[in-house]
Amino acid sequence: MESYKREFIKFLQGAGVLKFGDFTAKSGRKIPYFINAGEIKTGEQIAKLGEFYAKSYLDKVGNKKCVLYGPAYKGISIAVAASIGLSKSGLDVPFFFNRKEAKDHGEGGVFVGYVPHGEDIVIVEDVITAGTAIRESMAILSPIADSKVAACFVMVDRKEKGKGEKSAMAEVGEEFGFPVYSVVDVYDIIEYLDEDPSHAEDVARIRAYLEVWGAKQ
Repeated sequence: MESYKREFIKFLQGAGVLKFGDFTAKSGRKIPYFINAGEIKTGEQIAKLGEFYAKSYLDKVGNKKCVLYGPAYKGISIAVAASIGLSKSGLDVPFFFNRKEAKDHGEGGVFVGYVPHGEDIVIVEDVITAGTAIRESMAILSPIADSKVAACFVMVDRKEKGKGEKSAMAEVGEEFGFPVYSVVDVYDIIEYLDEDPSHAEDVARIRAYLEVWGAKQ
């Protein structure tokens, strides 16, 4: 495993973002592990997370300036952190996010920050399970007619089925015509956990879950 992946998984565990137990995903699936960006609670942690997203962005998109979109609520801090991380690498990109309810006073509208006009948009999310959250984001972004989503970045690819047998990330890419990138995937997490015998039960439960919900391609 690449060293940055190991560093990232260690970071997720240390920050309490990666947890094991019994959880319910936004898709309604019962899952044995959970990725919760809401556990990022300090300046040092969010800065570190932004560095990982910035590295992924530069690796996949390069120095092209896109507008970062962070879906409310967890995506908001990710978009801010990623934009700061990119600025430290010499790429100053704007960002924006949505309100859960449209504002009818002041500047009004559903968006806060730099709303794009003709520029490409990059969505930054915490995780994709069945693609539900991304489809919601695409609906929210649909009124911005003169811009398009160029890519999406998430912390972890869960390698799960979407609506069919393909992975949710692959389905989203095919449905909307943009790639979805992740810093690590669930098999990287399994490999990392396999090195610690105390996580044997967690690994077994994740493998069993993937037998049912794992993508076939």
